[in-house]
Parts: sequence; C-alpha cells; structure tokens
Amino acid sequence: MTVKPLGDRVVIKNVEAEETTKSGIVLPGSAKEKPQMAEVLAVGPGGIVDGKEVTMQVKNGQKVIYSKYAGTEVKIDGKDLIIVRQNDILAIVE
Repeated sequence: MTVKPLGDRVVIKNVEAEETTKSGIVLPGSAKEKPQMAEVLAVGPGGIVDGKEVTMQVKNGQKVIYSKYAGTEVKIDGKDLIIVRQNDILAIVE
C-alpha cells in the first residue's frame, strides 16, 4: 500500500534513537525519548493551502527534524508512520 499525502502534508518515518549514551550507558525502552529526526517517505503536491501558496521544500529520502508533538501517527502495513504539515518540519539534516 502506498500513502500519497495531500496539500502541504509530508509522510515521515522516525529514525531509530540511539540505545546507549555517549558514556556507554545502555538505555531501557522506557527511558528513551521520542526521536525528533525522521526520514521523508512521501511529499504532498503543495499548492494553495488555507488561502496561501505553498511550495514544498522537502523531498523523498531527506532526513528532517520535526516538532516534538507534531503530526498524526498512523500504522500502515506494519510500519509506524507520521503525517505532518510542512510547517511542522523545523530543519533538513544534511
């Protein structure tokens, strides 16, 4: 199944968080913080959204940082995905 976002929406998948700290301490699942870095899987067409022209600035395959509590979490084909608006994406990681 493929997901095709509408308007200024972007489908992203979280990048796995590190399981150990820099000092080598292994973190249990409950102590891990929700990652804010994700990979872009699909990008909507942009266009007129809420009366304003929106040009999409992200592309498939890019790694991005998004707002901590942004988006809608969905499960498709056993994968946990997040659908966010482009303005919830804070930066592109190069």
